[in-house]
Amino acid sequence: MYPNASMTRLKAARRLAKRALRQRERAFLAEGPQAVSEALAAGARVTGLFVTAPAGARHAALVRAAADAGVDVQVVSGEVMSELAQTITPQGLLAVCDYVDVPLGHVAKAGARLVALLANVRDPGNAGTVLRTADAAGADGVVFTDASVDPYNGKCVRASAGSLFHLPVVAGTRLPEAVSALKEAGLRIVAADGRAGVTLDDPETRAALAAPTAWLFGNEAWGLPPDLLALADQSVAVPIYGRAESLNLAAAAAVCLYASAAALRNSDHQRAC
Repeated sequence: MYPNASMTRLKAARRLAKRALRQRERAFLAEGPQAVSEALAAGARVTGLFVTAPAGARHAALVRAAADAGVDVQVVSGEVMSELAQTITPQGLLAVCDYVDVPLGHVAKAGARLVALLANVRDPGNAGTVLRTADAAGADGVVFTDASVDPYNGKCVRASAGSLFHLPVVAGTRLPEAVSALKEAGLRIVAADGRAGVTLDDPETRAALAAPTAWLFGNEAWGLPPDLLALADQSVAVPIYGRAESLNLAAAAAVCLYASAAALRNSDHQRAC
């Protein structure tokens, strides 16, 4: 049997809904069985797990695995879980995890070939989806600059679908420092800009993506201002073939990251032949 949650632990967990307190504690909440499973599988430091009785029965193996890993598992009522969780219909499992971000040098290093760089990205759902897409595309890391959303925002963590625990994430670095470090590591900085005169359809642009690339993505509403575009080696637009005015950030990032992933894989295949 697992003990009922103490008020001290519940209060500490509730505080993690606020960014300033997350930063002070260097801890965040990961909600749902997938996030908890991915955190444990990745070896992230999970310090606590709140679980409702029904969820404990549904996910008994996962709860046992957490307990076997030394995680403090505590049972809460559905009402308390609703207070802790940040979703309308909580899934009954909520983990307290230590921060997992890494220094910039862990991403901006020799051998890195594909990086996503987020500048002024404010929507946590978009940011988490870009993180998930970067993971799926085989990226070497994602950099959240200091003007972007907190990667530990609950909606961002959920949107990442566990990818937060899969690849290196840098949080809070200044964009000029990140760009400088990535260039020094041998990556070209390519800005995704719907106003650019060159599109991903351009053969030379496609060919250039076979080289190590850091994609720079801007704010959902206003994109990348001139001073940030000036940091990039090239600006590229995603072509629009239909009548849509534009793609949203997450969709455009998926197109760009997969264009790079395909170019890199084709290059590897040609070298292997």
